[in-house]
Amino acid sequence: MAIPLIYNVRSVRQRWTSSVVAVLGIAGTVGVFVAMLAMARGFRATLVSSGSPNNAIVRRAGADSEMTSAVSLDSMHVIETVPGVARKGAVPLVSGEVVVIAAFPMASTGTDANAQVRGVSPRALDVRDNVRIAAGRFFRPGLAELVVGRNAQNSYAGLGLGSTIRFGGGAWTVVGVLDAGGSAFDSEVWCDANVLNQVYKRPANIFQSVTARLESPAAFAAFKDALTADPRLSVQVDRETEYYEKQSRQLSTLIRVLGFLIAVVMGVGAVFGALNTMYSAVSERSREIATMRALGFSSLGVTMSFVFEALLIALVGGIVGCLAVLPMNGYTTGTMNWQTFSHLAFAFSITPDLLLQGVAFALVMGLIGGVPPAIRAARRPVAVALREL
Repeated sequence: MAIPLIYNVRSVRQRWTSSVVAVLGIAGTVGVFVAMLAMARGFRATLVSSGSPNNAIVRRAGADSEMTSAVSLDSMHVIETVPGVARKGAVPLVSGEVVVIAAFPMASTGTDANAQVRGVSPRALDVRDNVRIAAGRFFRPGLAELVVGRNAQNSYAGLGLGSTIRFGGGAWTVVGVLDAGGSAFDSEVWCDANVLNQVYKRPANIFQSVTARLESPAAFAAFKDALTADPRLSVQVDRETEYYEKQSRQLSTLIRVLGFLIAVVMGVGAVFGALNTMYSAVSERSREIATMRALGFSSLGVTMSFVFEALLIALVGGIVGCLAVLPMNGYTTGTMNWQTFSHLAFAFSITPDLLLQGVAFALVMGLIGGVPPAIRAARRPVAVALREL
């Protein structure tokens, strides 16, 4: 015979002090667990959203990132002639790009941090439809002018519209602000690729990557096959979305692993808290248990009753933990992107599936903390307990 569930609800309310301790322990663990997953999710989403399914990125064969790649101007001219490349009038939508790292002072601390400066072609905004000018204008070719991402403008000092900043041995004027919809480009500074090569005394007409806008996502396979089969070229071709997804794997995996390890350590403490609460409940309610067994309630019924009580406490703790961390959704922070060695701003992304994972994690802790005391309660001899009345 099963014990009514209302009995467990009333029991939790009656012993609210010990229940609150267990709830807070589980809530803290769930909060950290969900926050770390949201950080990894936000970092990955920021990078992946930088890519467009209509775009392909071309790099030197064997280069795992733009930083280690080199593509010549002659190679870019070949890329421009490949079928499948979108055009604006007669102009192929292809952008040869250069990437350097420059030290800018952080607005919050004044200490220098690495910013990614991307030299692009004047066609960059046509190639990337997920980037627009939010204020000011785009740079003019041949001039030392910058357009800065929204997050870069907020993160670094001296990047206000109309200001002048020195790096790479040159003086640059900020003429525009980029809005890239929260992608990695919002943390970058853009300028003319040829000017950037000149300032950094790099070989002329050498780019690190070439981004091409395709007529449609379906054109990618033919575009890739044409380039990789061309004997004049030694390149590798990726969809832009896939390239940025690969760039996010290393750090997002590390964040998830660290988050899981921290949650496990905290979870052990939370489980001991739940064990202590439930063992105390068994000890305090030995007479109740004996009476219920004498009235005909089965050992299984007693076991399930205590397991349900532990799960109820865990469920409340999981919900409290999720609610506590929910205001962090959309909160912008920054970290070093190990692939580019530059600062990347991103927002925490707390999604419904992460909240469900947090509640599930709480229920697992409740189950681990509730089963041993429940078995002990069910095995307690009825005659011994009744003699204690």
